[in-house]
Amino acid sequence: MELQALRAKDILSWRKKLLSEGGRPADLDWLLDIGGGLRWSDLQLIKIDQDSSSFTLEKSLEELEILWKTHLHDHTPLQYLIGRCPWRDFELEVSKAALIPRQETELLVDIALRRVGISFMGCWADLGTGSGALAIALARFFPKALGHAVDCSKDALSLAERNLIKLAPKAKVKLHLGDWWEPLEPWWGEIGLVVANPPYIPNRFLEALEPAVFDHEPHLALCGGEDGLIACRKVVFGAIKALQSKGWLILEHHFDQSDAVLGLMRKAGLKEIGFETDLEGVKRFAICRKP
Repeated sequence: MELQALRAKDILSWRKKLLSEGGRPADLDWLLDIGGGLRWSDLQLIKIDQDSSSFTLEKSLEELEILWKTHLHDHTPLQYLIGRCPWRDFELEVSKAALIPRQETELLVDIALRRVGISFMGCWADLGTGSGALAIALARFFPKALGHAVDCSKDALSLAERNLIKLAPKAKVKLHLGDWWEPLEPWWGEIGLVVANPPYIPNRFLEALEPAVFDHEPHLALCGGEDGLIACRKVVFGAIKALQSKGWLILEHHFDQSDAVLGLMRKAGLKEIGFETDLEGVKRFAICRKP
């Protein structure tokens, strides 16, 4: 379908009509941006001067309205409806095979860079790669280093592979299907940096998640068992064998699990144990090093 140029005031009128039926303005603006190609900055200008501008969107308003009403009706995340999600400085393909990458997880990459430095040339791994977000970020920062992306879901690993091919085509990243450290056994003792964002939500909290998460995102990537720490334990206790001497492990966890995860790291015999906070000051990341 050939799309026609739309007057700014017609777009605003359409936006006002849809918001009268429900939903958050920020979400609809995101749909206009990522789904329609109307940049957020342009939308702000339109709100100030709606008479002098016109825009040709990447999708018709009718198509965008169908997506919006689906989102309102069954809470399907807009990222899944569009099939894309901006994250750091790139845009990922997303699907129900993996979690939608969260903003706070972007910080995990920054923490890793501060620990190993931009000139890192060692071997790194992303455990539970999902869409491949962390693996892509590390591959782009460390193009000459060997990387590994691991996931127990075949569909998630296929998604990560597509994203890696598109966003880091020259990266030296091997993909592995399996459980946490197990597929990496040939490289145990050689890995200098590991990042992981494992399932960490305790069973009792799962049904309290908002419908967009509980009804649509994969429970395999959300649920961490009775105390939320099943996957964390596997990652932490495997690190002492798999990391090289002085190798780093950086782990994202639930908002109230910092003390527990740091305790697991001490019990495992890891050193230089500490934490970092998210954008709201919550202890969200546990850090340690193999002696």
